[in-house]
Amino acid sequence: MAAIYEILRGMKPGVENFFFAVVAPVFFLAAATAGAQSLPTGLGYATNFSSVAYFEPPNEQQVKIRLSGTEATPLPGTLFDLKKMKVEKFGTDGRLAAVVLAPQCIYAPLDGVATSTGHLELQSGDGKFHVEGDGFLWLQNESSLVISNHVRTVINTGTFKFFAP
Repeated sequence: MAAIYEILRGMKPGVENFFFAVVAPVFFLAAATAGAQSLPTGLGYATNFSSVAYFEPPNEQQVKIRLSGTEATPLPGTLFDLKKMKVEKFGTDGRLAAVVLAPQCIYAPLDGVATSTGHLELQSGDGKFHVEGDGFLWLQNESSLVISNHVRTVINTGTFKFFAP
């Protein structure tokens, strides 16, 4: 993480925002279950599921990530069918940084994996960056999110400048 801050420090104004818009979603998704509570095994059926992860000290009182779903149904092993998944990423100031929404996914809290053939939407907290697609695989341990089909990205910056050599 320190290396990322070193890179950002040397960037021109505006490029840092683009960097966070493009790269932050992967880090955001990778961290969504880090330090979060897992669903208890033996759970019959749960509604309004929520799991929260906090920042490291000195901001340990601030919510970093909230993963939630309207329904969680256990599947064989330690898997859960999670309906209306919502992942919210916050800054240390409490402001919303990004939101990820999916109508359904299979969630493996012990492995840090979520997968679905369904739709996924990711939006930055300021609404200037939006990615959506069908079919996704989120691997927490590898810090990766793969959106496999019909991927669409929208960046709303007002004016977008291309740099020529």
